[in-house]
Amino acid sequence: MTGTRKPSALHPETRLVQSGRRPPREQGFVNPPLVRGSTVLQPSCAARLESGKKRYEQELIYGLIGTPTHFALEDAVAEVEGGTRCQIVSSGLAACTVPLLAYLKAGDHCLMPDSVYGPTRYFCDHVLAGLRISTTYYAPTLDPGALATFVRPNTRVLYLESPGSHTFEMQDVPALAAMAHARGLKVLMDNTWGFYFFKPFAHGVDVSIQALTKYAGGHSDLVLGAIITKEREDWERVRSMALALGQYASPDDCWLALRGLRTLAVRLYHQMDSALKVARWFAEQPEVLRVLYPPLPDAPGHTIWQRDYTGACSLFGVIFRPEITTPAMTAMIDALELFGIGASWGGYESLVLPTTGTIQRTVSPSLPGPAARFHIGLEDPNDLIADLERAFSHLGWR
Repeated sequence: MTGTRKPSALHPETRLVQSGRRPPREQGFVNPPLVRGSTVLQPSCAARLESGKKRYEQELIYGLIGTPTHFALEDAVAEVEGGTRCQIVSSGLAACTVPLLAYLKAGDHCLMPDSVYGPTRYFCDHVLAGLRISTTYYAPTLDPGALATFVRPNTRVLYLESPGSHTFEMQDVPALAAMAHARGLKVLMDNTWGFYFFKPFAHGVDVSIQALTKYAGGHSDLVLGAIITKEREDWERVRSMALALGQYASPDDCWLALRGLRTLAVRLYHQMDSALKVARWFAEQPEVLRVLYPPLPDAPGHTIWQRDYTGACSLFGVIFRPEITTPAMTAMIDALELFGIGASWGGYESLVLPTTGTIQRTVSPSLPGPAARFHIGLEDPNDLIADLERAFSHLGWR
């Protein structure tokens, strides 16, 4: 950014546009250039030795360490999250697994919400377990006092994901983080749903995890992750593990994500408004038992969302009445014309994903009826509602 005004004094939407841009350094171009490369030539042997000592800085050492394209995106994402440093990695899943490996070693124990992203659970149950690192899954809505009873002498990490994948439980992040820090634990949080609307470091999180695949990319055409930290110690720990694992992201994808960030706020607010309209429509349907969307006043976790978040993304869950069979729900989904059936979210297009039979939980109660997850894109919400109204006839209720 240019000028003398501090970034913190600017509105978040202005900071989205300005962050990661240094026009004088880029010969006046509005967007930072796309830089690809592996080998970086040094002017002398002494310079080569000196550059090798700066692996924690934005130094041009080797392509794996980062290019100006990586650095620009890292600066911008750190700005959005309210952190100081960011490590770009190859995927959202890598952003989940790298910090777990950074803070856990053989004999350690971590606490993981039962609602956690499925591949993260798989990583704990198969990779961490193979390294003799144990995981305890806890009900995501436990209060700090109850969760404290799960802490062992060898517990090192409290992992949060709020709201939870598919079931959208809200966690009291500030209270849980305070409990964890009082016991010497590091607090890691998957903040993908709250990107831009929730500031993790202001609420006690040590390491924030982002799937930039989602809203940062915005067009469902890249796979990318980010790990953000506030403190230098955490940054060096995460950075060292990412480099040790050879974690690398394509500069082409980084450039696309950086471009996507410029319109992030416009898309998020528009999609939030549309999601609220569609979610309210779902809530009024007799076939629907419950809509899992924290912004709705009667949704579970609404009080926490209202207190800690400035907005909401466009992803929510729908639980149908138990009298409606799973085959009837899938027939309804198959009948939709404007909703694609697919994983992920955060792009410009609306999506639906049946979740009945795919959610793995070990300590939380099962859902009381067939369920699906909906992502609301940039289509007109009235068209989406009309599409849903047509498809609902396949539920066999009307």
